[in-house]
Amino acid sequence: MTDRPLPNPSDNPITRRGFIQATTATTLALTLPHTSTAALRSLDKPVKIGVIADLHHDVMHDGVERVQAFVKKMQTVQPDALLQLGDFAYPNAKNSEVIQLFNKAHERTLHVIGNHDTDSGHTKQQCLDAWGMPKRYYTQTIEGLQLLVLDGNDSGSPTHKGGYVSYVGTEQIDWLKDQLATLTGPIMVVCHQPLAGASAVDNADEIQTLLATAADKIILVINGHSHIDDVLRVNNVTYMHVNSASYQWVGGTYRHDSYAKEVHV
Repeated sequence: MTDRPLPNPSDNPITRRGFIQATTATTLALTLPHTSTAALRSLDKPVKIGVIADLHHDVMHDGVERVQAFVKKMQTVQPDALLQLGDFAYPNAKNSEVIQLFNKAHERTLHVIGNHDTDSGHTKQQCLDAWGMPKRYYTQTIEGLQLLVLDGNDSGSPTHKGGYVSYVGTEQIDWLKDQLATLTGPIMVVCHQPLAGASAVDNADEIQTLLATAADKIILVINGHSHIDDVLRVNNVTYMHVNSASYQWVGGTYRHDSYAKEVHV
């Protein structure tokens, strides 16, 4: 949900830059379960986090422009932190411009490793080094809001059938259990891959059961990866899918069209 309707291209066509600026101006408005609203009372003030997901800079011809538009809008919004939800940019020297553009936009920038960030032989360690991540999964507190950032790219899934791995391993599960037991909340859980809904990790049921034990502390579970807009509730925990920043809304008539042929080289 947003605090104002998004522009309709059929009524008022806008440029790509204009659309990016318009969509980044929206804000999230959710009705939280009564079980988690109590945790919010411990915050001294509302917490604002600027979120961008699935830029796919290495296959997007205008990735830098999209991040520039996001950063420009965030300068107006003045969030308490910036968060990118993965499938961002390969961790190499070629992408230093877009990586630094994001990292220098705020004193607190948070990263999540996506499944495509280690394409072409890149590694998770390179992501940590190039992006400035403390670990592949970690805890960060933003103005009293406790973020649990997960890595959904573990191997070892007993139901993996090929392709990209999508799994939260036992080491992380044990860590997550400890964090949920120790932290007082409010908590926001973050992962590139969904933990519920479309394209969820292989052990989503296990994760959902675990998170339900801390439903009174968790205000939101947020992900990218699926390239859809969705909000669902499982066992009094709210899960939200954030759509891809590599997309451009052109209206329902053209929903199956792609970019021009010259873009796909």
